[in-house]
Amino acid sequence: MDVDPEELFGNADVPAWRNRALLVFDRVPIPAAVCRTDGIVLLANPAMAAEWQTTPGRLRGRQVLELFHPRSVEQVQRIVEAVRHGHRSRYPVLVHWSGPDGRERHGELTADTVSDTPEAPLWLLVLLRVLGTRDTPEEPTRPRSEKVTAMERAILALAAGGATTAQIARAVDLTVDGVSYHITRLSRRWGVANRTALVARAYVLGVLDPGVWPPTAEPARTEGHRPDAGQP
Repeated sequence: MDVDPEELFGNADVPAWRNRALLVFDRVPIPAAVCRTDGIVLLANPAMAAEWQTTPGRLRGRQVLELFHPRSVEQVQRIVEAVRHGHRSRYPVLVHWSGPDGRERHGELTADTVSDTPEAPLWLLVLLRVLGTRDTPEEPTRPRSEKVTAMERAILALAAGGATTAQIARAVDLTVDGVSYHITRLSRRWGVANRTALVARAYVLGVLDPGVWPPTAEPARTEGHRPDAGQP
C-alpha cells in the first residue's frame, strides 16, 4: 500500500522517516544503490560495497555501468530512453563484472525509477542479484571438428600442401572434374570464396592438424565411391 510519509508522520517527522529508511537501506542484505538517471551512484549500501571489497562512500560518484558491464547495450539504451521520457517502471539488465579478487561474476541489475513525489526528478533504485561466480576466466570454446569424408580430408590436406588440382586428382585417383566437384561442394558448405579460404577454414574447424607439416592425407575410402565420378 502506498503511504505518504508526510501524512503518516506529519511534516516534522519526515526527516526522521528518511533516517529510518536509510537505516533499513544499510541493513538490507541485497546489494543496493541509489543512482541518478545517468547512472552516477549517489548512495550505496554495505552489501553493494562488499561486491567491490570497499566502503559505500568509495562507490559514491562512480558510474554504475562502469562497475557492472551489461550483456546487451541495446537493453541499456531502451532503459535510458524510457527514463528520459519519465516512464516509471522496473528495468532488469543482465551484467557481469570482475571483483577485486579477480573472479568473474554475473548477475542481474534491476533499476526501479523512484522519486519523492510524482513531480520530483527521478532517481534509480538499483538492486543486484548475483547469479554465479567463475573462479577462472572462461576459455574460448573451440569449434568441434567438422565431419568430413576421408576423401574430402585427403583433398584438403593435399590442397593445404600446395598441390594443384591435377596433382590432387592423381594422388587420390579421381578425375580433375571430380576433385573440383569436392572442392566446390566444401566451399559452398563452409561459405568460403576460394581455395585459400577453404584450407584456412579446414584448420579452424579442426579438420586439418595445425601441428603437422606437410599436411597428412588419410587413406581415401573407396566404399560407395567411383573414382571417375564427379558426383558422390
